[in-house]
Amino acid sequence: MKVLILAGGLGTRLGEETVIKPKPMVEIGGYPILWHIMKIYSYYGFNDFIILTGYKSHVIKDYFLNYYHRYSDITIDMQNNFVDLHIMRTEPWKVTMLYTGQNAMTGARIKKAQEYVGDEPFMLTYGDGVSDVNIDNLFTAHRKSGKLMTMTAVQPSGRFGALEIDSNNFVTAFREKPKGDGAWINGGFFVCEPEVFDYIESNNDDEVFEKTPLEKLALDGQLNAFKHEGFWRPMDTLKDKIELNNYWENNNAPWKVWDRQKVQLLNVIGRAS
Repeated sequence: MKVLILAGGLGTRLGEETVIKPKPMVEIGGYPILWHIMKIYSYYGFNDFIILTGYKSHVIKDYFLNYYHRYSDITIDMQNNFVDLHIMRTEPWKVTMLYTGQNAMTGARIKKAQEYVGDEPFMLTYGDGVSDVNIDNLFTAHRKSGKLMTMTAVQPSGRFGALEIDSNNFVTAFREKPKGDGAWINGGFFVCEPEVFDYIESNNDDEVFEKTPLEKLALDGQLNAFKHEGFWRPMDTLKDKIELNNYWENNNAPWKVWDRQKVQLLNVIGRAS
């Protein structure tokens, strides 16, 4: 099953960094957030990716073209014009980079991938957010629903800390960034049947996927919600980037599901020693 990743946006709220690179290439712990998203899917066995590019698409293309050299040990014999790859750190990925236009909106980008997906179900997500969502459970929930699309629904944390106040108006405790007002929002990480393409208008670069297509799917009773109460975080601002990097640098990144078995093994060894 193919995984479509929207990676064509500008990311203007991240400041100077997105002047030289697209938002999905902004790094967390030395790796683009796009890489982190792909690692999540790969952990669950989904390795066929279609990257829907736009703004500064060449940066994404160059990254994957040079992936072997970037993460492998090499010897460069400049006298004899020879490069020898030693330890090759690779991934089991097939990556299609599809240029979908500089200014195209999300619906238009997705529609342009239709011929690459064909008449098969597909995954879809945004190239700027990470989560510890269980992709296997998401896919199972989608199959059980019988709907054309399943959207992962999340409850983001509030922007500010909260006070616990008793009946005497005494402050009894502080809670840091509790969940918001209880509302569920679109967290990405979709599973789609091919008929979803029929809900997107053709030849319209202004088509916003989150507007008319999703609204029509909901009105037709074809949009299922998979509620995820675990970790989810978009990288919308510089503050988000700093917080995500802090998770990574402190070896406490909840979305790093591909390292769970290793971490669990280390914990077992630590308890036994």
